[in-house]
Amino acid sequence: MDEATWHRKRSPVRQNRPARVAAVAFTGLAALVCGWVAMATWMGGAPQPAGLDQADVFGLPTTGAHQGPASPRPTASRSTQTTQQPKIVRIHVASRPGQHQGSGPAGPGYLNPLRGVSGLVPERIDEGVDFGGSGPVYALGDAVITNAGENSGWPGGGWITYQLTDGPAAGLMVYLAEDVTPTIAVGQHVSSSTVIANMFAGGDGIETGWAQPTGVSAESELPEAGGIGGGGPFPTRVGANFDELLQALGVPAAPTPLEPAYGTLPANYPASW
Repeated sequence: MDEATWHRKRSPVRQNRPARVAAVAFTGLAALVCGWVAMATWMGGAPQPAGLDQADVFGLPTTGAHQGPASPRPTASRSTQTTQQPKIVRIHVASRPGQHQGSGPAGPGYLNPLRGVSGLVPERIDEGVDFGGSGPVYALGDAVITNAGENSGWPGGGWITYQLTDGPAAGLMVYLAEDVTPTIAVGQHVSSSTVIANMFAGGDGIETGWAQPTGVSAESELPEAGGIGGGGPFPTRVGANFDELLQALGVPAAPTPLEPAYGTLPANYPASW
């Protein structure tokens, strides 16, 4: 092949190579631009998973401040949110000795029946519990009045009984006697907020305790409680049990002799308060 022929065959190839390179470069650049526009459109309009932004899409580091506003995060509607209810915790704080305020935890609805008495003085435990002072006397709790007499033969007059209808002593009979004037009537339903008598300073004080189911006298006189009447020996076990109940309600304790209580506590009475 002579030199002239060689030049004729090679010249077109050499002349077209720059054009082809330029065309390929232009095509690649156009594809890159279109891809960038499509990607930007997708990120701006399509929903993104929570926590995903442009740095995440392109694998760039996410530490530090982002350029431009952060992508909005999905928010749950009110209808799909779950409201957690607060726990209600109830706390019982027991009173310490000497800090009673006229009530106590002996039973539902039971309150100190002597909380309104002025100059209250605890005295001895006999068939029941004796106290000095003057003022209103309340029922222990929900009850029905079974006796409301002013002349019972007990010193100072006055004889009231009521049957408890609620709490740990429900069904048991309570008496209040001596130096009291009844303010209620037989058959009346009362509660711990009902004044059942007014105590007056008659010199004998009052006596209160467990009564017989019939309401005719104190429980201690029955054979199952020891058969102990007004002549003693004292204190009776039934009287001491009623004093324990009063103490649980905030009443000052009666002076207790060193000797043990006499008689027995029938099985239908709570052994402790």
